Amino acid sequence: MVVLLYWQIGREIIIRQQQQGWGAKVIERLARDLKAAFPDIKGFSSRNLKYMRAFAEAYPDEQIVQQAAALIPWFHNCVILDKVKNNLEREWYIQKTRENSWSRNILTLQINNRLFERQGKAVNNFNIILPSPQSDIARETLKDPYIFDFLSLGEAALP
Repeated sequence: MVVLLYWQIGREIIIRQQQQGWGAKVIERLARDLKAAFPDIKGFSSRNLKYMRAFAEAYPDEQIVQQAAALIPWFHNCVILDKVKNNLEREWYIQKTRENSWSRNILTLQINNRLFERQGKAVNNFNIILPSPQSDIARETLKDPYIFDFLSLGEAALP
């Protein structure tokens, strides 16, 4: 699992930076060393190593990495790291990416359109009135699928 390897490298970067300090240029040296040791393997640029560090910092528990984040592609994780700062939200987007097989572009679109904030806002009693499969379908129909950001209406159009 590449994602788990990247998490382990990120964790090692954090440890080395704590031991050697930020001025030691741990990431730059490690990038050079990894490229020299594995010239045919891509993914060891300084930029990607910074993502690995951020990834290990965002998910300090290896269990979370193995159970969720490692099950989506690496660059999907990078998008989530860049755009989502809340851990609960990150895990939600990881889960939805897995459930819906979102491409990176669709994931980015969903995050930019704040799907996490919008989903399931309508108050209803479907889970009481309808049996499980129908209540789930009815609840899905009330989710806010309309996004009118492109209209540039501004604050005046808000209720």
